[in-house]
Amino acid sequence: MRNIKKYMAAACILLSLNGCDYLDYDETTGRTKEEAYAYFDNMNQMVTYVYTFLPADLGRVGNAMIESATDNSVYTWEDNNIYYLTNGIWSALKRVDDGWTFWNGVRSANSFLENFDMEVLKRFEYNDNYDEIVGKASMFPYEVRFLRAFYLFELAKRYGDIPLLTHTYEQDKINSVKKTSFDEVMDFIARECSEIAPELPIDHNNKPTGGWGETGRVTRGAALALKSRALLYAASELHNPVKDPAKWEKAVEAAYEVMKMNVYELPKVTSDPLYSNLGGNEVLKSKQLIFECRNATKTNSFEARNQPMGYEGATGGNTPTQNLVDAYEMKDGTPFSWDNSTHVANMYYDGSGTPTRDPRLYLNVLTNGTTWLKQKVETFEGGKNKVLDGSTKTGYYLRKYMNPSVSLDPVNPNKLEHHYILFRYAEILLNYAEAMNEWKGPDGTTTEYPVSARAALNMVRDCANMKHVEEIGADFTEKVRNERRIELAFEGHRFYDLRRWKIAGRDEVRNVYGVKITKNSDSFTYEKVLVDKLYWNDKMYLFPFPQNEVYMNPDLTQNPGW
Repeated sequence: MRNIKKYMAAACILLSLNGCDYLDYDETTGRTKEEAYAYFDNMNQMVTYVYTFLPADLGRVGNAMIESATDNSVYTWEDNNIYYLTNGIWSALKRVDDGWTFWNGVRSANSFLENFDMEVLKRFEYNDNYDEIVGKASMFPYEVRFLRAFYLFELAKRYGDIPLLTHTYEQDKINSVKKTSFDEVMDFIARECSEIAPELPIDHNNKPTGGWGETGRVTRGAALALKSRALLYAASELHNPVKDPAKWEKAVEAAYEVMKMNVYELPKVTSDPLYSNLGGNEVLKSKQLIFECRNATKTNSFEARNQPMGYEGATGGNTPTQNLVDAYEMKDGTPFSWDNSTHVANMYYDGSGTPTRDPRLYLNVLTNGTTWLKQKVETFEGGKNKVLDGSTKTGYYLRKYMNPSVSLDPVNPNKLEHHYILFRYAEILLNYAEAMNEWKGPDGTTTEYPVSARAALNMVRDCANMKHVEEIGADFTEKVRNERRIELAFEGHRFYDLRRWKIAGRDEVRNVYGVKITKNSDSFTYEKVLVDKLYWNDKMYLFPFPQNEVYMNPDLTQNPGW
């Protein structure tokens, strides 16, 4: 099987919104229009170039994950730009992530869509596999429309109202584009996804479902999953302050479209390849995976950036917080409490070494006493993983996406492919649970949507063998939000969930805790300690537009407060 990354360009040209030549036909090779669009391989390279703007490494800011600008994680090195988001010096003059470069993906998509002509390909392409090539090429416009919709979503979730650019612009026109409302952008994305979904295969690797023997490309499920996410954001308080129930109904409908495909399922977390210790391409076997950003280049850089200090090659990095660890229930479904001495004494394991918490904790977080690479992690005071510069401030290290099959040994290194989740089935069920709860309450259903919010939530919990939830009202809403937090930890959701729910300014979110662990002769004592207080201003619910862009285009208008 050929993977889309086989054709990836060696280098990506990053161009600002105002500095692009919007009439280029092929920005990677300089081909003419006829050369670029008359032959399959040339077009495949251009489509692959549009794929290269997919966010790798989950919205990284330098070496920090966007999660480290939330109450879920702390980045150990304070000279990273991630701290602009949390210490009050963020401004329109300080671009903290690469989100603005999604405009390059939008431009490349628009250029392709304007110039693609299947009839040109049919006239010029001569190949023994002509029918197959034409079939593959017929998918290109739908894939590119998805990618454009995805990039527009990424921009809108950061900036709110944005220009809705659906065609290319001359250099002298681009700086007079006007904003389109967030709702209109989300409606456009939803319509695009609805239109292209029936044209896309369920599985590109499966010819009976419309595929052509390739993997890593956009599928029908990906289009519907993007629609689900977009309409969930549109229904949330940040963009729906009047709590219009019709918006929640649309979000329910979108999530249910994915559910009724009956293509995806949630394996038990203990057997899901998503968490396989083999890593690499093994994760692609997960039955819940819908769409991912693939990195076919074998690396060990993610492990180097996040390995516990004290392990060979480690440089420290994104470290989970006590806030996140506290969000994982005890194994019996009881919420963890610092007021319960039994919970505290058996924080992670009991006296016999048996895990005491929701099994997902150990798939996301390396705790004191966890075995990692044949060594026990020591984050107690004076422990080998707590004493070096760059060591954890929280008492924890990252487990999510860390691959124990990778080696940082400089003499005998081992590198593997790393793939990052963009959409998976657990998110769809959580989208549905949230939207259905807001629309009909925990147990309400309709003829069209016979699954209750509670049932969808419990489907996710069943995979971790966790007790079904029994709460009602506001307590149930908190359960839904907490489940999303722990299930999707370090997948780039928490930062934006806090904003769309408009709870980022709460003290329980701003106060970031770690744990101080003291080793006694044969036991440990634990103390919850404050490690940071995140700065907050309500203007931070949206990103500021880069100030130089506002200077060049006054119609762009800066977001409120910036």
